[in-house]
Amino acid sequence: MAERTEAPDGGTESAPSYKSMNAFTPADEERRRGVRRMKATATGLLLFVALVYVLAKWASGAGAGSWADYVAAAAEAGMVGALADWFAVTALFRHPLGLPIPHTAIIPTKKDQLGVSLGEFVGENFLSRDVVRQRLRAVGIASRLGAWLAEPKNADRVTAELATALRGALTVLRDSDVQAVVGEAITRRADAQEIAPGIGKMLDRVVADGGHRRVVDLVVGRAHDWLELHADSVMDAVQGGAPGWTPRFVDRKVGERVYKELLRFCTEMRDMPSHPARGALDRFLADFANDLQSDTETRARVERLKGEVLGRGEVQDLIASAWTAVRSMIVSAAEDERSELRLRVRASLISLGARMAGEAKVQDKVDSWVEGAAVHVVSTYRKEITSLITDTVAGWDAEHTTRKIEAHIGRDLQFIRINGTVVGSLAGVLIFTVSRTLGA
Repeated sequence: MAERTEAPDGGTESAPSYKSMNAFTPADEERRRGVRRMKATATGLLLFVALVYVLAKWASGAGAGSWADYVAAAAEAGMVGALADWFAVTALFRHPLGLPIPHTAIIPTKKDQLGVSLGEFVGENFLSRDVVRQRLRAVGIASRLGAWLAEPKNADRVTAELATALRGALTVLRDSDVQAVVGEAITRRADAQEIAPGIGKMLDRVVADGGHRRVVDLVVGRAHDWLELHADSVMDAVQGGAPGWTPRFVDRKVGERVYKELLRFCTEMRDMPSHPARGALDRFLADFANDLQSDTETRARVERLKGEVLGRGEVQDLIASAWTAVRSMIVSAAEDERSELRLRVRASLISLGARMAGEAKVQDKVDSWVEGAAVHVVSTYRKEITSLITDTVAGWDAEHTTRKIEAHIGRDLQFIRINGTVVGSLAGVLIFTVSRTLGA
């Protein structure tokens, strides 16, 4: 948050606003009233011992007896103690009586140095590797987090939060940017990867397992059915390709013969698993699979075909549109509480929580990860973390900061004045008594 301040040239400029330190809250005002009450009490006690001192000296001069001397000594020492502690307490926040005495008004004049010292203290005592490791190890994050995650209601909460974050991330991403990245990644990976050997190995396994035979059965069966339904079309095609000088009845006979042979071939191939044509097809596919893996020319032709296919606009559009389909699927799954995605995530979280809570090896591994991450952050960004303290303190207004600190700790400091008055009085009586005793 920034506030507008007047610049030297008469304009305005932005200045950092540290609202928490440069504004008094109702609680701060209540603390200040408490400080004023305690100041009045401590000052009243000082005035009281001063009055006692005056009355005791008057009584001593009037012949009231030796007790007046003891009371006067106690009151005199109490005044000294009260004044000394008043000076010490006041010197923390301002110059006593407005006099620029050295080493007074410590907080406003040494504010920045105190910030630096505080930053160094935090860095050395709280942001060291050993302290971070010991503290995290003592906390037992893995076991606690595991026990928490093992509760179904907590797993539901984490799943919902993850779904919300996922939806938000997918909403922020621009489809055009992601599509470009996905398309480039797929194309680059396809260009760098030779596909012929992989296709050859896959085809070799398919042929060895006989997986292609179901495809042959399907093709042959469909071909047989098509021939039965389109007999006239086949015969017309054969007759249309005959020479013009042959008699038409010969062309018809040839067409009928060709059709019958095609139908017989498809029927036999459909009904005979051991048909020679099937064996020839098996050998062809096996040879082709071997060529895809070892024949240089075949592999080069496949690579050229791959490049041509990938270069087509329709293929690039298909690759780019894959992201839209995937994003829509993920968003729908994230929004549906009963979707397979959310159910699997929830089950995985509960399972992970149970393992973290009950298995020592998992706990050690997770704790090691957490400790390593924390130590890395502390080691890498220690200067930035401590500079946050020093820069923040440096940005505070000195007078306002002084008043706010005094509001927080001033009430306790006034007890020092009161204790100084009481202790000074007791010390004064003791010293006066010892002096009288030794003098006697």
